[in-house]
Amino acid sequence: MAQIKNEQQYRAIMKRVDALFFEVGEDTPADDPRLVELDILSQLVEEYEKEHFPIETPSLSETISARLVEYHITQKELAAILGITAPRLSAIISGKVNPTYEQARVIASKLNISPAIVLAT
Repeated sequence: MAQIKNEQQYRAIMKRVDALFFEVGEDTPADDPRLVELDILSQLVEEYEKEHFPIETPSLSETISARLVEYHITQKELAAILGITAPRLSAIISGKVNPTYEQARVIASKLNISPAIVLAT
């Protein structure tokens, strides 16, 4: 199978993907050559990016901090929502302690965080 071999090829293919993206739409037939080309090039790009630009799973601390910003709440308010003390939440966010199983369940549920992130501490 074909693959992108270097950064120069990647950039060239990305330019073509960008152009094709605006040429096709939801109503484009599946057998349209532009859509077929876009699908093939997108697969090549995805494989290249997985290898050269991997996206790591965020830490629990990063995820909780993002939720604080997203929900426009303070750490103290979040502790109340989660039913834990503010110092305990602070210790969890700083990585000094891991959440208990019950705390992990509540954090995952109330903040819509993947259990894999919560339990990966």
